[in-house]
Amino acid sequence: MEKKVYFPSRCSDLEGLYHSGISDKGVVITQPHPQYGGDMYNPVVEAIVAAYRQIGFTTLRFNFRGAGNSAGQFDQGVGEQDDLRSAVSFLCDRGLKAIHLSGYSFGAWVNAMALNNGLAVQGMTMVAPPVAFIDFEEGIHLPMLSAVVAGSRDEIAPPVLIRPLVGQWNPDARIDIIDGADHFFSGFLDNVTRSLIRCFSCRLTGPA
Repeated sequence: MEKKVYFPSRCSDLEGLYHSGISDKGVVITQPHPQYGGDMYNPVVEAIVAAYRQIGFTTLRFNFRGAGNSAGQFDQGVGEQDDLRSAVSFLCDRGLKAIHLSGYSFGAWVNAMALNNGLAVQGMTMVAPPVAFIDFEEGIHLPMLSAVVAGSRDEIAPPVLIRPLVGQWNPDARIDIIDGADHFFSGFLDNVTRSLIRCFSCRLTGPA
């Protein structure tokens, strides 16, 4: 069962939900845009949590500054990168040997920007990176990115824009498009969980 935790960021105390897994791997899972109602209880975030728990990871989802009961104010993704670093440190302090990131929408963008600005982790997945809504900047390379999941009807994260960017971020990353799903994955949440598990399994086993 997940338990409520609080941990400090540079300018604020953040609330999160933590679950200890059965391996030495942990994942920080980030939320959609807080100014559009996003928080750590978002159903897509919960679908991501379910996937990583099923493969034995320790999970930490949390609210960025100003969201939910996290202190502080929205900071256009800049302070949120500090929040992410604090969440990674929280897991490292618990002895986990490999830290991964996964984010939905705005959270995927914050993760990518933090990695581009020097945050080091061992793995990464994205769900619906909002490439038609937020600038991901040119020249980003994400060698730890293993998978991107998106919906075929997503106008905020359209596959036609995601595919060339993934080729830039990491051409070896898997792209899994869920047919019929929009940005909110209504009716397709179980597909998100299954897709992430499948992508992770493919990475471990390699080509057949």
